[in-house]
Amino acid sequence: MAHPLSECISAVLDLDPGAAAIQYDGDWSTWGQLGTLARQIGALSGSRRVGIMLRNTPVHVAALLGVLEAGGTVVVINPSRGDERTRTDIAALELPVIVGRADDIANLVTPSAGTMLVTIGDLDTEPVTSGEAGPDTGRPGVAEWMLTSGTTGPPKRVDLTYTMLARSVMGREPWETPTQLRRGVAIVNSPLVHVGGVFRILLCVAEARPFVLLPKFELERWADAVREHRPRAVSLVPAALRMVLHSDLTRDDLSGVQAVTSGTAPLSADDADAFTEKFGIPVLTSYAATEFGGGVASWTLADHRQYWQDKRGSVGRANPGARLRVVADDGEPLPPGAQGLLEVIPPQMDTGEWLRTTDLARIDADGFVWILGRADQAII
Repeated sequence: MAHPLSECISAVLDLDPGAAAIQYDGDWSTWGQLGTLARQIGALSGSRRVGIMLRNTPVHVAALLGVLEAGGTVVVINPSRGDERTRTDIAALELPVIVGRADDIANLVTPSAGTMLVTIGDLDTEPVTSGEAGPDTGRPGVAEWMLTSGTTGPPKRVDLTYTMLARSVMGREPWETPTQLRRGVAIVNSPLVHVGGVFRILLCVAEARPFVLLPKFELERWADAVREHRPRAVSLVPAALRMVLHSDLTRDDLSGVQAVTSGTAPLSADDADAFTEKFGIPVLTSYAATEFGGGVASWTLADHRQYWQDKRGSVGRANPGARLRVVADDGEPLPPGAQGLLEVIPPQMDTGEWLRTTDLARIDADGFVWILGRADQAII
């Protein structure tokens, strides 16, 4: 039986095949084009582990959705990490199916028995296969085998289950599938090799929302998309937010935007305040980790209006269903306002067990969380 996330992808792809789905480099692709290639990829992949050399293009979005619709596991491969490192990574994974552009496959993959190579070109071209896929025990229930950022050590892979991703983008059960497409257009500028990019893509699908896909964050392309589509909310990592802040853009350029969300790295309260002062737009910071499958704390607009001046610098309060606490080195919970190690029970997971992070934090009596640094101080 298909997971509700797979069913949601199927339903949205079929809502209106002729409607616009992805704007990329000025051109629109339809949900029907996306669905056709996705299902060709899904028919080849089945429920296997499928390595996808992900880039921010519509054809790679189709490959991602195709594997998830078919119930397989997307093994995220970053073709921009460096050729030798990527070749070593791919060889060690021993994948039954690898999907990528022709140049990425030629440069980074050594053909081997038991591996099917699937070359993708554009949305209107059928994928080309070579070799045969061998047996694969797979990772049942795992939607993505995702690389972490490697901030405090070598990047490692973590399991993001179908249920974790569904809860991140569709909310807690019971899940509902959209019955019509939305009119508002989102902007996706996060890389698909990062959990933030995958989250943004799947959120658009779960909301049945068309979106602009940028190859990467580029100020002028992003600004053009904001002016054209006037989204009510945009997402900017701190580095991108600072680029917008120090640019020549004005409030008129961002006239439709009512809030900016920011995560993946620390953002200073000074930068957040400077952005709000310049553009009149509140910045809602958040706290998340790949291992959590999404966010666990964030600001809401209501909280920002009421508390920002007193709680500036915080990453907000626990998201619905999330539990956060601060503990001493021996695991003993600390009182409000005390500094210690942050532990989390993410709402995306069912274990009920506290997950200890390497982040130092404090949580005040109102539940607002401040991230104060890393306990190990390791930056590699």
